Amino acid sequence: MTSAVNGTTDSPPAVPADRGTCPFAPPPTYEQVHRTAGPISRVSLWDGSPCWLLTGHRQARFALGDRRFSADARLPGFPFLLPGRRELVLRTTPTFLRMDDPAHARQRRLLTGDFIIKRVEAMRPQIQQIVDQALDRMVAHGGPADLVREYALPVPSLVICLLLGVPYRDHEFFQEQSQALLSLSATAAEVEVAQQQLNSYLAELAGRKQREPDDSLLGRLVVRDDVTLEEAAALGVLLLIAGHETTANMTALGTLALLRNPQQAERLRSDPSLIKGAVEELLRYLTIVHLGVPRVALEDVEIDGTLIRAGDGVLCMVSTANRDEAVFTGAERLDVARDARHHLAFGFGIHQCLGQPLARAELQIALQTLLDRLPGLRLAVPFEEIRYRTDMAVYGVHELPVTW
Repeated sequence: MTSAVNGTTDSPPAVPADRGTCPFAPPPTYEQVHRTAGPISRVSLWDGSPCWLLTGHRQARFALGDRRFSADARLPGFPFLLPGRRELVLRTTPTFLRMDDPAHARQRRLLTGDFIIKRVEAMRPQIQQIVDQALDRMVAHGGPADLVREYALPVPSLVICLLLGVPYRDHEFFQEQSQALLSLSATAAEVEVAQQQLNSYLAELAGRKQREPDDSLLGRLVVRDDVTLEEAAALGVLLLIAGHETTANMTALGTLALLRNPQQAERLRSDPSLIKGAVEELLRYLTIVHLGVPRVALEDVEIDGTLIRAGDGVLCMVSTANRDEAVFTGAERLDVARDARHHLAFGFGIHQCLGQPLARAELQIALQTLLDRLPGLRLAVPFEEIRYRTDMAVYGVHELPVTW
């Protein structure tokens, strides 16, 4: 088979690929494939099975928005990037993340009201209070401090706990299990244990709320006649992990990107009206879903003259799509005044991120407050010593030592 990278008879490039020297850029392999083979190419998964890689913005957006491409991980041909994950999916209760309509729409409707913009806007004062308190504690402890542990992680963890009705005192437990679930180096057995631990925890909590209902999201789910405890627990696990891991990593990595681009940080300090657009630009520039969004074709589909057959796996590489020069001129630069609204960091189509209004609000408040209150914020270690989460499904930094 001809290599998509160099035109030789080598094997196709394997995914996931290693990151390059710039920690903010997608793996160079994907960018090289995009340049040499175009936005649609054939790659190889860990087990040698072929998969289509979509690296262009238009092509990835098309596949994410076309219902002929399925998100159902139980279907043959669905691309998994690690061994053992397919078997785990088949043994766990599915959620809307890995469903197609109408099952997807039914579950999503159960949750939509808690994440609509109006509801999130009403939460802004509470989010601001949580941010201020976390920053107060960090400043009181004095620098240097780990921004991840002291600020980036506690803020979204507390917000999602309040929304779901999960006791924050248990945050160390669920964060530990989340790390195991998202680890690329964890064995299938370790991932399954973490999944079972979280499912048991949420099932027990759901059972208590069924006996003693409250107004939390989980409390309202368990008293519905059309939702089982098992389903409520599975949704709780999904929201708990997604609700803190992604925002925490975007907060820390976004802070690091701004520290490496001090002129951009200063623009935000001098003009806070830029923060909403700046968050969209950071989402585009960093794209922490760095492994791609998987789909499988339900029928033969042609994209730009390339035939993708029914049963073929597809990886929509949104990190590379968000650097597509055809859409974002000078895409390798961070520009907080850029119009980045068309980025794919939250996905696209019916499966785009349910919690994006909440994530946006948290990022806007957390980043602007940090810049305003700590104008002297800087790294407490050399940039070259930062450890990145290349070993995790959600990209970011393991720690971010800072001082001010």
